[in-house]
Amino acid sequence: MYYKTKIVDKVRVPPKKLGAKLKDSLLEICQEDYEGRIKEAYGVIVAITGIGNIGEGHVIPGDGAAYYEAELEMLTYKPHIHEVVRGTVTEATEFGAFLRIGPIEGLVHVSQIMDDYINYDAKLPGFIGKKTERKITTEDNVLAKVVTISMKGDTSNSKLGLTMRQPFLGKPDWAKAEDKKAKADAKKAPAKKEEKKE
Repeated sequence: MYYKTKIVDKVRVPPKKLGAKLKDSLLEICQEDYEGRIKEAYGVIVAITGIGNIGEGHVIPGDGAAYYEAELEMLTYKPHIHEVVRGTVTEATEFGAFLRIGPIEGLVHVSQIMDDYINYDAKLPGFIGKKTERKITTEDNVLAKVVTISMKGDTSNSKLGLTMRQPFLGKPDWAKAEDKKAKADAKKAPAKKEEKKE
């Protein structure tokens, strides 16, 4: 889930950045230092969107830089277990499909792609369901559920474990087909007769 967050942190402004507007320098420095990093409390820092209040600057003897306590406005992404997320299939391999979910990548293991026996087709590249004949290929947009989270330092070392086996997950047209089938089955089912109690 995405969040708009504000934090206060001490920012080092090197001498070469002291001539420019302070807010602009702080924003540029914070974007370089924070974006793409992971903080346990906030998740992935997607973007530093602004600088709020700025405190007094301090200089430490022997260091030509100035240090400012500044309020940072940021956009973060923090996934949660059981959260349903929208992603794009970026790669299909024999062991599963990789999805891009905002700033982070997730893996749907081959056993979690659909509730059907599936075959990997390297020519697509993607997967085909044996009974349902459903296909999933690279560039497909899908819905998946987060089942495991491993957040380490930055986005390149962090992964999400995902599933698409539950109803209404996977490609959007799968959910429409399931809904159609359920309605058709409901119409075909004979009406139950109520038994009279004596």
